[in-house]
Amino acid sequence: MAKSQATFMKKQLEKTRQKKKEEKEQRKIERQQNSAGGSLESMLAYVNEFGEIVSTPPENTKPPVIE
Repeated sequence: MAKSQATFMKKQLEKTRQKKKEEKEQRKIERQQNSAGGSLESMLAYVNEFGEIVSTPPENTKPPVIE
C-alpha cells in the first residue's frame, strides 16, 4: 500500500510542476503582449546646455566662436 501512495504523490508533484510551468509561460506571453516597447528611441536621454536630462535631442547649433 505504501508503494501506491508514493506513486500517487509523484503524480501529484508532477501535475503541480506542470501547472506552474504553464502559468509561468502564460505570464511571459502576457508581459510580451502588454509591453510598452523597448525601442532605442524611448530609452535615449540627452543632456541640454544647462546639464539637465531631457528626452528631446538638442538642436544643431554652432558653438560661439571665441577670438
